[in-house]
Amino acid sequence: MEEHTNYNPSEESVNFENRLDLAPLQETLSKLKSELNAVIVGQHKMIDQLLVALLANGHVLLEGVPGVAKTITAKLLAKTMNIGFSRIQFTPDLMPSDILGTSIFDLKKSEFEFKKGPIFSNLILIDEINRAPAKTQAALFEVMEERQITMDGVTFTLQSPFLVVATQNPIEQEGTYRLPEAQLDRFLFKICIDYPKLNEEVTILQKEHALLSGTKLDLVHSQLNAESITKYQELVKQIRVEPHLIEYIAKLVVSTRENGFLYLGASPRASIAILNASKGFAALNGRDFVTPEDIKEAAIPVLQHRVIVTPEREMEGVSSVEIIKQIIDSVEIPR
Repeated sequence: MEEHTNYNPSEESVNFENRLDLAPLQETLSKLKSELNAVIVGQHKMIDQLLVALLANGHVLLEGVPGVAKTITAKLLAKTMNIGFSRIQFTPDLMPSDILGTSIFDLKKSEFEFKKGPIFSNLILIDEINRAPAKTQAALFEVMEERQITMDGVTFTLQSPFLVVATQNPIEQEGTYRLPEAQLDRFLFKICIDYPKLNEEVTILQKEHALLSGTKLDLVHSQLNAESITKYQELVKQIRVEPHLIEYIAKLVVSTRENGFLYLGASPRASIAILNASKGFAALNGRDFVTPEDIKEAAIPVLQHRVIVTPEREMEGVSSVEIIKQIIDSVEIPR
């Protein structure tokens, strides 16, 4: 048994290194981190998760109180990449056509012409996503899942890459709508942004004081184009995941459905999300093989918005993150 254990990691690591060249990807990620860290103070975990979402071709929901740089973070991420960017401010009176586009009658041609909406871009910032009603939220279902839009019987395929970064405020509830579970399930990650620590807040003030002219966005430069992003996403898909680790992912997700503290467990889409995200974390750490730590790192941001705590436990102040941590601790790590 010991001989078998010693053989596998060393032998496979050598094979993996020969199989995939992650050096260009590592260099690019390092540059992206440097650009973002030039403006964003702290929040290293959030930056890592955003980059993993980009590699895994997944959407992100940023949650935090006003003033913790949710919107500026999405703008900065877009600035580091030479791709199309759209910002959509969600409001209670926003209609699906304001997002997707609408057909307008062309008098010269005597026919209807489809005018594309702001969703037709590469990186979409949806600010305060929970301020739009269900009808408008439903307009995002097809485009977030299938990267396409069907209007008047015609299907429009969106260009790659396509990434939605949405923000929401968990505190203010007036004039907001709860996101449908079907929509939450389409976000790869939910990233919760906390207040900065004292030393980080001091640094924020120092940087703001030193910014004599221009804006924070002027400090960030493009390091990546659409073609390179697509290439890196395809590379990350090839990262090796051992069969026993695939089973480990399945056990984690199935455990959410069997947990008495959860009213709603995670769907198979969550299993796929953990699989893809764990590959992204492996690439971020310079490995082309997934470890149990990559899976554990992906589990909380993937699962926390996909499960619902029972009303009894919610009244007791138990959060979905606490329950997910208990599940991670209870499922045996494969060796």
